[in-house]
Amino acid sequence: MLTNNLSVLKNAIFSLAVSWTILIAVLCLVKFTDLPSYRVSGADKYVHFTFHFVFTMLWGLYLWSKLNEKTISKIGRVVILSFCYGILIEILQETLTKTRHADIFDVLANGTGAIAALVFFVLIKRHKPQINR
Repeated sequence: MLTNNLSVLKNAIFSLAVSWTILIAVLCLVKFTDLPSYRVSGADKYVHFTFHFVFTMLWGLYLWSKLNEKTISKIGRVVILSFCYGILIEILQETLTKTRHADIFDVLANGTGAIAALVFFVLIKRHKPQINR
């Protein structure tokens, strides 16, 4: 029963991670003309930070759920993946859209969000007792 529940949890985390990855692409590449506009300085940087914080958390949790050994180096790979995905999205914004443009500060916000998630994983690993399976 416990093994079945863990399998369901792994599948749910995987589905959320894939959905979040697709959502980032859609929200970053599609033009939304009918949305209300709010002028908050740097608001899009908070959005980029959040996108990649959640991206790293979801893919990191999925990776940890698949491994018996929960290492920070594995999460470091997810951070690199998040950073590369953010750069890819910026390149696609510049080359495929007419209304969006690449921004180095978006890339920095993406990286900051991913690194913040890494720090969160480090704190979890440091303060959570290991449970033997």
